[in-house]
Amino acid sequence: MPKKPLSKPAKPAKVPVHGPQHANQVRIIGGQWKRTPLPVLSALGLRPTPDRVRETVFNWINHQRDAYWADAQVLDLFAGSGALGFEAASRGAQSVIMIDNNAEVVRQLEDIKAKLKADNITITRGDAVTAAQSASARGQKFDLIFLDPPYQQSFLERTLPLCTRLLKEGGLVYAESGLSLAFAEGEAPDWMANWDIIRADKAGMVFYHLLKYKA
Repeated sequence: MPKKPLSKPAKPAKVPVHGPQHANQVRIIGGQWKRTPLPVLSALGLRPTPDRVRETVFNWINHQRDAYWADAQVLDLFAGSGALGFEAASRGAQSVIMIDNNAEVVRQLEDIKAKLKADNITITRGDAVTAAQSASARGQKFDLIFLDPPYQQSFLERTLPLCTRLLKEGGLVYAESGLSLAFAEGEAPDWMANWDIIRADKAGMVFYHLLKYKA
């Protein structure tokens, strides 16, 4: 009796893309949406955190949080591709607020949110510094803040000090930079004052850090 040909596995549904076709994509590493591809727009300054780096970073965060995400409130001030924010939401974060000032990027993030039915995510178009100041004025507090800004524009220097008023006790900041944030004793700039580097590593020309504030 002739064997039936094996059926091909169903292809994952494509997430719609607004604007210019994306040059590449990243994938969600863990959680309920594991392996879901996220398209990356060819937008100025958009530089998504690579899958391998994100896997390392979330291992660090899991260690700090004992892999418990159910009560986590997360702020992603430079959402970009959404790789960091969607990753946190996929792992069960209670709420994720994603901010970006690019209209096309925000529209794509909304498309992905709708496709995933990600009710724990709020997406807002706006300036990161202004958004952080507004959240602080409202008394909002977060367990985890992502800072992955465009390099060479002083965004990290301007937003990291604002995080001191936005973090809950024991909260964490993940920061990417074109330069290491590790300084010799007495040489750290004012905006790095009272921040402990819990973990840090380098991938290519990207330095990435997990920070905790010494209140």
